Parts: sequence; structure tokens; C-alpha cells
Amino acid sequence: MNTPARRQTHQVKIDHITVGSESPVVVQSMTNTDTADAAATAAQVRELSEAGSEMVRITVNNPNSAAKVAEIRQRLDDMGCNTPLIGDFHFNGERLLAEFPECGRALSKYRINPGNVGKGAKGDEKFAFMIRTAAGNGKAVRIGVNWGSLDQSLAKRMMDANLASPAPQPPEAVMKEALIVSALESAEKAVALGLPEDKIILSCKVSAVQDLIQVYRELAARCRYPLHLGLTEAGMGSKGIVASAAALSVLLQEGIGDTIRISLTPEPGTSRTQEVVVAQEILQTMGLRSFTPMVTACPGCGRTTSTVFQELAQDIQRYLREQMIVWRLQYPGVENLNVAVMGCVVNGPGESKLADIGISLPGTGETPIAPVYVDGERKVTLKGDNLAAEFLAIVREYVETNYGENGRKRDRSRIIPIQTA
Repeated sequence: MNTPARRQTHQVKIDHITVGSESPVVVQSMTNTDTADAAATAAQVRELSEAGSEMVRITVNNPNSAAKVAEIRQRLDDMGCNTPLIGDFHFNGERLLAEFPECGRALSKYRINPGNVGKGAKGDEKFAFMIRTAAGNGKAVRIGVNWGSLDQSLAKRMMDANLASPAPQPPEAVMKEALIVSALESAEKAVALGLPEDKIILSCKVSAVQDLIQVYRELAARCRYPLHLGLTEAGMGSKGIVASAAALSVLLQEGIGDTIRISLTPEPGTSRTQEVVVAQEILQTMGLRSFTPMVTACPGCGRTTSTVFQELAQDIQRYLREQMIVWRLQYPGVENLNVAVMGCVVNGPGESKLADIGISLPGTGETPIAPVYVDGERKVTLKGDNLAAEFLAIVREYVETNYGENGRKRDRSRIIPIQTA
């Protein structure tokens, strides 16, 4: 599969993770627990990590939260979870880092929003303290500019200059430029204060797809810093997923973006890990990374009035993702496994032969049997009430045989082309 060439940037080391240039695009997420509750926050970080989040951001907004960061780090280390923690600072970050130096040491990266640091000389002093603390601790910094919290003094200065121009631009264009200027000027200040260029990541988040694409294209053209991608306040459910995928896929296809976060609003009572799954699926469906075996399944039509194939596809996808917590260590390469669960004879055999393992379930009026294909060849025909359990057993056997120390890499070149009716 041809994948887009990555934009060349500085490489930033964040503990055991390298961000930038040819390094894999990193999946990031954020907790929504009260950071002052160290046990709950550590538990959610671990949950996000097990789902596949490679860095996790936590809120550090008051003394109670700052005082618990080192404990959270220790709890994670005790669990065997080495996921880097990112401290999200707004308004009072310099005071919290000064009062709780162990907080700054326990974090792997600081997130600083220039628009929320402060105004004028006082704001400059606060920004300088945070940058010097990061440099002193050898930590990376994401300078994260947001549309909703843009430095108003900078915005006013640029608006006034635009009005005085002989050919003024629309206000929206000036605001987009102000986002970019804020990020770049803040990075210049950080370097002047002693933070190395290879410790800086930039972001300019907005909430509209076309605006995000335009801003990041321009930002990428004007710097060599790694860029963190994400729609801010993407939204809930399918809206947030679709908007994030639409924006990030365009930029990633152009080689822009080094870390991503999907800022979904979780539905009440649902797991925070959905944002991790969406981020992974964007990267995997684009061929940029592999995280978990993929399940190909047909959408269903009048030929597939039974829900058996839908239920089996759902069960297989859930099973594979749950197993990856163990499989990613025990069976290297299994994340590239492809499974097909098809609902009738139209595309069923063809898609099943193209997959590593595929099952073609009977459609309405078809003979009640389900041929299973392994590496393009028909292996067995299943039927009866235990069909789902028998197919899962075949999947497990395939993984154990083909991956890990004693496994082999399958030669995909011998798979026959798909044939459809």
C-alpha cells in the first residue's frame, strides 16, 4: 500500500516515544477525571493506554491536582504502565510548577496555551517561567493555540493593522493568521528562553473542518516543528467522528501531523476510550499504522435479512480488540490480520478469499452453510448453532500458528484477486 510521504520536522523525544518526521503518528488522549483523585486518574490513564493511547494528557488546574501528579506517575509505574503524562496548564501554570516542582518532574510534556498565560509583561514572565522549568527538567512542550482562547492583544494588533492596510483581508482570514502567528512567535520566544527546538510541538486548533485544514497547511509550510492535530470540541457521536476523520485525513494524506487526538464528547456512561479507537481507525484505514486486526463486513441488503452476520462481525471485532492487550506482545504482527465476515454469496466468497480468514454466511434463501477461507483457500464449511464459536476457534488457531516467535509471515502475493458476482 502506498502511503503519503511525511513532512520533515524536528524529532522530539518524549520518554520512549519519538515524535516527528518518519516516526509513526502518535495517538494521544485525555482524561476527564478530577486529577486530585490520583487513584481514579491513574486508572483511567491505564484504561486509555490499554486501548492504545500512547500519550495521555491530564488537567493540572489547581494545587490539589498539581500535588497529585507525582503520585499518579508512581501509581502508573507500579502498574507497569509507562505511558507518558502530559500536563495541561492554563492561567496559573507557572504558580503550580513553582509550588509543586515534583509535578513538573513527573510530567513528560507540558501543554501551554499562549492565550491563557496572561497579558503584557506579566504574561511574558509567566510564560518564561514555564518554559525555563520545562528546559530545566528536560521536558518537551506543546504550544497549543486555540481559536476559542486566542491571545486577544495579538488579535487586536493584527486586526488594527489589517484595517489600516490598503487591501484589508476579511476578519476570518486575519483570525486564522493570528493563530499561526501566535504559535510561531511563542515558539521563537521559547527557543530564546533556552528550550531547544527539538523539544517543541505546535498546534493551532479550531472547530471547523475547512478552517483546520487551511490553518495547518499554512503552519506546516512555515515551520519544521512537529504538529499536533485535532479539531477542538469535535462534538458527540457520529458528528464528532465524521468531522475529525474528514479534517485529519486530508492533512495526514498531505504528510501533515505527528500526533493526533480526537476530542469527542463522550455520551453519558460511555468509556473515554472511544476517542482512542477512532484515532487508531483513522490511521489504520489510511494505511499509516496498524493497531488491531481489521474486520471487513458487508452492510447488508435484502439478501441478508438475517442478523447473524452483523452479530458475528460485531463479536469478532470486539474479541480482537480485547485480545490485543495481550496479543500485541505475544504475537507481533497480528495487528495486520484481516478478517472478513460476509452475509451472502454475492461478494462473500471473494472477500473471504482476499482476507487472511473469511467466512461467507448464507443469505436469505441460500443453503444454510458457511464456508471458511484461510489464506485464500477453502478450509472448512460450518453450519449449525455453534457457528460463531467454531469460527472464533479458527481465528485463535490462525493467530497462534502464524504470529509470534514460532509463527510465519504469510505470503500475500498468492492470494487470488477478488471476484464478485
